[in-house]
Amino acid sequence: MAETRDTRFMKAALAQAQAAAAAGEAPVGAVIVDPKTDQIIAAAHNRPVGLHDPTAHAEILALREAALKRGNYRLTGLELFVTLEPCAMCAGAISHARIGRLVFGASDPKGGAVIHGAQFFGQATCHWRPELAHGVLWEESAALLKTFFKARRK
Repeated sequence: MAETRDTRFMKAALAQAQAAAAAGEAPVGAVIVDPKTDQIIAAAHNRPVGLHDPTAHAEILALREAALKRGNYRLTGLELFVTLEPCAMCAGAISHARIGRLVFGASDPKGGAVIHGAQFFGQATCHWRPELAHGVLWEESAALLKTFFKARRK
């Protein structure tokens, strides 16, 4: 099967998630892509433990990096690829940043807020809704998370 554009960028997000796992962080990775150039402009992985920062989720760190590079907190038209369904905090930040498209791998019935839980983008108080795609390389994303947390529970 030929690699699609979405799987190519999700593989880059998975590489970030693997770096998180290697650092002892929950294995979630994110990349932000400029669809005009098809280039990754920001990449990050979870770092709340290492940075002693509860907001240091992969999505937040990638948004910060992209905003600094762009010189603007509005990231209109950019695409965010993340290995796990964003939580409410991250969904709010994605909305505030005006991300044009959100692509995620594994769904998160417990902590997700896009297709589960609060379903943030469906709320009347949400001012910006990205285009959504989910389930891209979800098996790989879910397996990485399951392996990481199974080893932690031993």
